[in-house]
Parts: sequence; structure tokens; C-alpha cells
Amino acid sequence: MNRRTHRRAAVLGSPIAHSLSPALHRAAYTALGLTGWSYDRFELTEDGLPGFLGGLGPEWAGLSLTMPLKRAVVPLLDGIGETAAAVEAVNTVVLGPDGHRRGENTDVPGMVAALRERGVDRVPAAAVLGAGATASSAIAALAQLCDGEVTAYVRGPERAAEMRGWGERLGVPVTTAPWDEAARALGAPLVIATTPAGSTDPLAAAVPPRPGILFDVLYEPWPTPLAAAWSARGGRVLGGLDLLVHQAVLQVEAMTGRAPAPLAEMRAAGEAALAARPV
Repeated sequence: MNRRTHRRAAVLGSPIAHSLSPALHRAAYTALGLTGWSYDRFELTEDGLPGFLGGLGPEWAGLSLTMPLKRAVVPLLDGIGETAAAVEAVNTVVLGPDGHRRGENTDVPGMVAALRERGVDRVPAAAVLGAGATASSAIAALAQLCDGEVTAYVRGPERAAEMRGWGERLGVPVTTAPWDEAARALGAPLVIATTPAGSTDPLAAAVPPRPGILFDVLYEPWPTPLAAAWSARGGRVLGGLDLLVHQAVLQVEAMTGRAPAPLAEMRAAGEAALAARPV
């Protein structure tokens, strides 16, 4: 396989060893018959990002970005898509043959697609647990799905101000509440949990008798205590794998120029990769 026919892509971030993206993208390449494509992972922090980007050759087609790089990459790009600009977060870099770097955000449309796949087209109100890049993506997704108010439960007044700012910017009525009142969030018709592993574990005991819909963006460990308690009470649950697969579908299409990407094969690959991990 020579340099001109070999196309490369990868996921970057820190920590990155747990990422399922290689399994998803490689499954897509196989299903699409893209034998000259490879997809890797690289442990990388903000400090190493400029040098990494500067060292990429013409064989590179794209990059997936996870934390802490989604915002750090923005000033290093030649262009940025509308959604990425709206939330100031890039999780996808499409690399042109001339080295042009365009940033996109597939988290927002991926979240919308995951919810719609489960029959969630509109909700009267919603709650978001946490702040940060994923939370701002959640607000942007709710701009397309939520008819009423969104309440964000956050730690500290600075985070609260940021979330209200995202609401104003994205056209969503956002109110904020302190994290120590997060149990109140569980009564919302749709709850989107965007916090790190362990953060919502204490809330599992507060799940109401008839919960609505929970979208917990974690996929490992899974189910989270909150997701398990939610399911036990009959509520609908979406997990991080739902989001990961739907946003990866859009990444594959953007990087390869082939559509539609094979959603079913990618989901099966993600499920198999998770099942193979030690408990």
C-alpha cells in the first residue's frame, strides 16, 4: 500500500485508551469496502496539538477529537462549521488534500439523531446535568427538540453564567440551579447527563417512580448507577454508545465522502468492543 492510496484518520485526546472510536470507524471502513483506510488513537493534550497537526501528511483525511481538545483546536483551524462555531467546540477535523483544516461538530446532530431514533422528537422541558463542551452541545441539541425551559444543574456561579450564556446564544431559555439540588432534575421529561463517571451516582436513589427519558453520555462503565435505577423504574434510557455511534456516522461520512455510513455495523462493533472489556 503506497502513500498515495493509504488514507489515515485517528482520534486524539487524553485519556484516550478507552476510546471506542477505532472500533466504530474501522467497522465502517470494512463495511464500505475502504481497504486502504486506517484509524488509530493518540494520547494528546493541548500542548502537543499544534505540533501534531503540523506534522500531518497528505494521507490524512480526518481527526476525531475528545477532551481536552474540542475547544483548544479552534484557533488552529482554517475554517469552522456553523454548528461548531455556535457551541465553540470541534470534535471533527476534516483534512483536505492541500492540508486545509476544517472543524465540524457532530456531537450536536448526533445527539439529535440518537434521540429521534428512540422516538424523541419533541419534549416540553428538559434538564442538563453539568457544564462544559458536551453540555453546550446538549443545549444546542435541545434548541431543536425542546419546546420549553431547560434547567442546567452546575457547580459554581461561573459555570451557571456560562450555561445561561449558551442559552442566550443558542436561542434556548436556560435557567440554572446549584448542583446540590440536582435531584430535582430527575423529574424533567428529558434529562441529559454530561458529567464525568461517578458524578451522578448519588442521584440513583432519587429517581422518581415514573421517570421520563434519561440520556447519559457515558458508555463506560455502563450502565451507570443512575441509568440502572432509571431503567429499573421503567424509564427510557439512552447511553453514551448511542451518542458515539451517531456522531461517528457523521464523521465517517465527512472524512470519506461516502454516505450513508453503516450505522448498524458500527453499533455492533461498539457493542462487541465493550463486551470484550474486562468487568
